Amino acid sequence: MTETRNKPAAPKRPRARPAAKPTKPPAASVKPGRYSEPAPPPIDVEAFRQTVITRRSVRRFTDKAIPPAVLEDCLDMAMLAPNSSNLQPWAFYKVQTPAKKRALVKACLGQNAAKTAAELIVVVARTDTYLANAKLNLSTWPKGKIPKIVNDYYAKLVPLMYTQGPLGALGLVKGVGARVVGQFRPIMRGPFSHAEMKVWAVKSTALAAENLILAFRAHGFDTCAMEGFDEERVSKLLKLPAGAHILMVIGAGERAADGLYYPQVRFDRSRFVFTV
Repeated sequence: MTETRNKPAAPKRPRARPAAKPTKPPAASVKPGRYSEPAPPPIDVEAFRQTVITRRSVRRFTDKAIPPAVLEDCLDMAMLAPNSSNLQPWAFYKVQTPAKKRALVKACLGQNAAKTAAELIVVVARTDTYLANAKLNLSTWPKGKIPKIVNDYYAKLVPLMYTQGPLGALGLVKGVGARVVGQFRPIMRGPFSHAEMKVWAVKSTALAAENLILAFRAHGFDTCAMEGFDEERVSKLLKLPAGAHILMVIGAGERAADGLYYPQVRFDRSRFVFTV
């Protein structure tokens, strides 16, 4: 469950502030030969705030279909999420074949958020694509000659950093080395195991999942990010490889009148926000 069930106090809404107008940096501040691009246009902060605060975990949807163009646009925005070294360790499975969709609903324990959703999307983190995606970063380099630092990073450092070796032996050696060097200077402390690789991939993929959820809300549709499912059955249904880890199943559609089961509850920010 992503929403708690206690009756909340009335939330305090922050006063809307006008969007700051970005200014283009002076030409003198950009060194010759250094990449630059125009500043983005102003963003309507209040519109974004409404997208965030009206996002809810909807448990029941109407029969309205999501237009294919909207679905694809939301997925495109999902994949613009920030991610580790642009290795994009994610995959999104649109389950639309009727038989597979019925099987997925069953694997989601028959919950209404799955049963009534117009679309079901399985969000997957991949720990087995970093080498292929490192090569893609080089083969699709968008601007002239690849800088040596970029070529070395993807051709040499990425394989060294993320490869764990048979039975995780290489990761173990790297971990010992990092502990020794870390006594004298700051150093990367992982990932040094297959378990840490899973965490690494999940962090980036979770950011993409949030993009997807907010994109649907901006288009006027709602979602439920479900963690209640039989991962083994879903993995078999999608024929996922060993390096694929299912984060969630997202049900999406138009919110039904009775789609929200309980009021939203968030605890006082003092429990979570600290100044150091």
